[in-house]
Amino acid sequence: MDADEGLVALGFTEVEARVYCELLKGAPATGYRLAQALGKAPPSIYQALASLEHKGAVLVEEGEPRAFRPVPPDEVVAALQRGFETRSREAANALRKLHAPAQDDRIYHLKSTAQVMERARVMIAGATERLLFDLFPPPFGALAPTLTEASTRGVAIAGLVYDKTPKVPFDCVRSSDADFVRERWPGAQLTLVVDAREFLVALLTPDGTGVKQAIWSDSTYLSCLQHSGLSAEVRLSAPTPMRARLSRAFSLIGSSPPGLRQLVGQSPTPSKRGALP
Repeated sequence: MDADEGLVALGFTEVEARVYCELLKGAPATGYRLAQALGKAPPSIYQALASLEHKGAVLVEEGEPRAFRPVPPDEVVAALQRGFETRSREAANALRKLHAPAQDDRIYHLKSTAQVMERARVMIAGATERLLFDLFPPPFGALAPTLTEASTRGVAIAGLVYDKTPKVPFDCVRSSDADFVRERWPGAQLTLVVDAREFLVALLTPDGTGVKQAIWSDSTYLSCLQHSGLSAEVRLSAPTPMRARLSRAFSLIGSSPPGLRQLVGQSPTPSKRGALP
């Protein structure tokens, strides 16, 4: 990406980007000189300069003729970032007022890596009791900070990894088939099951930058099945001394996560023993 494209990506028009970059090369400059240098009609240049002044990207030296000087790039980008964050908060607040979330038990397909990773982070942030995962190195590296934050909130977390066991404050079990799976599996696996209430299963490209297939659902029935299967797989791969503890904490019936309690019509308040009545 060149400088012009970078500015356009940040919200500048093409003419504004070219004017600002031309000023960076040599300033101060008049509108007429900029029009000559860029081969543009003077009215379009002056319109771009007025917009850049409004955005805080240029300074105007009063006089005849008026001269323009660029605000330093770091200052411009910082101002754009603050403005974007403010607008994002305002938009999020407005959209939140319109959103009426409802469980519908359907399966949805996700198409982009950004969508998959954002859904994963939101799921982790919303976890209340138990979270299971199956993560290849690229998605694990991206999600480890969010998982760590959830762990510090008291969420019980365990899952399968396919590299050296990382030093994190939650249970990571290296898959017993890690070497074979990493060699033969057609991409980077990402599986999350949160509270046996929702799950995300995604097959990313090997480097984790693309999506081959991904689904998400808040079906408690399907989520309980995912929880049961993944917890069993984690326990089978775990060292023998860990298995009893993992069984107590994560077996579907023994731990009675929120999704199971909802599925069977049990009170949402967690049982001290974590078992079904």
